[in-house]
Amino acid sequence: MTTLEPATDAAQDNLAALESEAIHIFREVAGEFDRPVILFSGGKDSTLLLHLAIKAFWPAPVPFPLLHVDTGHNFDEVLEFRDRVVEKYGLRLVVAKVQDWIDDGRLEERSDGIRNPLQTTPLLETIAANKYDAVFGGGRRDEERARAKERIFSLRNAFGQWEPKRQRPELWNLYNGRHRAGEQVRVFPLSNWTEADVWNYIAREDVDLPSIYYAHQREVWKRDGMWLAEGPWGGPRPGEEIKELTVRYRTVGDGSCTGAVESTASTVDEVIAEVSASRLTERGATRADDRLSEAAMEDRKREGYF
Repeated sequence: MTTLEPATDAAQDNLAALESEAIHIFREVAGEFDRPVILFSGGKDSTLLLHLAIKAFWPAPVPFPLLHVDTGHNFDEVLEFRDRVVEKYGLRLVVAKVQDWIDDGRLEERSDGIRNPLQTTPLLETIAANKYDAVFGGGRRDEERARAKERIFSLRNAFGQWEPKRQRPELWNLYNGRHRAGEQVRVFPLSNWTEADVWNYIAREDVDLPSIYYAHQREVWKRDGMWLAEGPWGGPRPGEEIKELTVRYRTVGDGSCTGAVESTASTVDEVIAEVSASRLTERGATRADDRLSEAAMEDRKREGYF
């Protein structure tokens, strides 16, 4: 359960400690690895990750490129935000398009139209092609049970697969980046953050986010308890009534499986107040791909997903 609280003095001290830990992790990776990369989708967690990377190396530029695995089912607002941020900070962006893998036969479209599970192959092949040895992700332990098992430095084998039994102890902020040729390390600087911490830090630092994180009018329909919107992934099925509602998104991803929530929260403070009453994490509330099975996320992580 995620619980948000006002950013009291104690909460501000906690944010400062989390920021310091994340900056330390970025600098540690820069010193230990040859070809790191930051996964960047334009969502709030990856945007926060980039914000921390910029602070870690300022006034020098971020020494790593960004990698976006583009499902082709992204929200326009998020892609526009991604490109604006890349241009603003003069960043290097590598885009792996799932559609390219579908077009040349390396992947097949799923019958349910959801493309999130199709990201694994483009991710692993792009990592291998560019010889990335450390890959930063914005995963947090409070999001989902499988992610709660993950270490900050998560060793993956030569096939990019996650093996929980090979997780290494992490004591006193000492991180073991040793790996064999062909192996990689996934790095999660936000592991110890909660959704509360993320939003309070966004408020403190005035971090810019895509507009869909705040209340807006959108045509949606209800499926499996979630409000979905029309896009390249399709529209409503017979019997699904379209309504125009005031909604926002708690998380962004493949539009075919990412739902909106009814909301009038148009500012960061209003979002903090709203989410404080929620008894579900953002993924549990609005991500259909996590509902495919009890172990959906863990199965994908074992295959190489984040």
